[in-house]
This record gives sequence, C-alpha cells and structure tokens, in this order.
Amino acid sequence: MALAPEQTRPLIVGIGGTVRTPSSSERVLGLALAAAEAAGARTQLIGGEVLSRLPIYNPADPGEPPERSALIEAVRAADGVIVATPGYHGSLSGLIKNALDSLEPLREDARPYLDGRAVGCIVVADGWQACGSALAHLRSIVHALRGWPTPLGATINSALKPFDDDGALTDPRDAFQVETVARQVVDFARMRAR
Repeated sequence: MALAPEQTRPLIVGIGGTVRTPSSSERVLGLALAAAEAAGARTQLIGGEVLSRLPIYNPADPGEPPERSALIEAVRAADGVIVATPGYHGSLSGLIKNALDSLEPLREDARPYLDGRAVGCIVVADGWQACGSALAHLRSIVHALRGWPTPLGATINSALKPFDDDGALTDPRDAFQVETVARQVVDFARMRAR
C-alpha cells in the first residue's frame, strides 16, 4: 500500500523564540521553516509563547503539562528539527535549554532523544562573539541528544538590523545561511527515509 503524498513529505519541527513576541530568533526560525516547506517538507513551529509556559524541567516530577507533552510528541514524530535560539551571555537562552532538557522522556524511545534526525542550529545574537559561542554550545547539546547538527549552522548578528520592514533578511549571506540550514535538514530527512 502506497503512502499518501502528505505522509511522504518529511516533518520538520522548529523549536525557538523568546518570551518576547515577536523575537528575532523566532522570526528567523519562521523563515527557516518556510524554506523547509519550499524544499517540500511539512513543518510545525513550537515558538516562544509555548516554550515560555514549560515549567523548568525536573526529572523527579512525573507530571506532564500539556506544553511538554505537545513538544515531546512533535519531536517524536519529527524527521528533522530546527532549533533557533538567542545568544545570551555567550550561550543559548535558558528557555531553549529548558525545552531541550524537556526531551528527556524520549530516552526510552526506539529513536532516543534526537537520534537519526538532522538538527539545524540557528543563533541570533547582538554581536559575532555571542553568535559563535552560542552556536558551539547548541551544537554540543544536539550531539549529547544524539542528533546530527547540520554541516552549516546559521548565525545572525541582530546588532546589524537584519530585517527589512516586511520581516525578510536584508543580507543575502544571512538568507543563504538560513535557507541552507533548512535545506540540509530536509535533505537529510529524505536520505534517511530512503
């Protein structure tokens, strides 16, 4: 029995943003998910509004608030993931770290944590130093969760006013990075499916 066309399109889940809406990192994540859709994927966004309602991860707490359950089920179903974080003080934000910590219930899955999934890493920070160090930390966490960071990680310097009035990235280099990260996640998901 052949799969329906919708089921053959990889599902890419985007995780990112801040408690401030709209945040630069969530705007860039939206652009990455649009690029993934243009490459033929289905997408799902789990943004700052949802992530801000996640309680701090506590491994001793057996309760599953609906936001955590939704995050876990989305990642469980995902063929690929894109994470976009602001760079705060040389690392990723506590909000994004808490979301990644909240994936702990996936440890017993047939595909534990992010295993077998490409993970696109995007950092938006006020300066290049924060971009670089936060990207290194994010990639390290993805490795620890058994994910495969894409060869390119995108860094956007928010001090350079990266968006035009319509929300598009003004620098072609920034747009190239975001589109490439998205395409690499989709391409890996397709290769894995074959």
